[in-house]
Amino acid sequence: LNEAHKNKLRIHRGATKMYQDLKKMFWWLKMKKEVAQYVATCLICQKAKIEHQKPTRMLQPLDIPKWK
Repeated sequence: LNEAHKNKLRIHRGATKMYQDLKKMFWWLKMKKEVAQYVATCLICQKAKIEHQKPTRMLQPLDIPKWK
């Protein structure tokens, strides 16, 4: 799990995506649960979760100067 998670190409994508990638090549009993528990302990993954990101504001019109 550590090697798969720390891989530079994985970029802390979360438990579901990590599980989907791993199950293509590996399987073990309680794999999905262990992947979820492992990712839950990763501070970077927790900070990157969408529900922890600030919501974006609504778009505001820009002032366009008059052309002379």
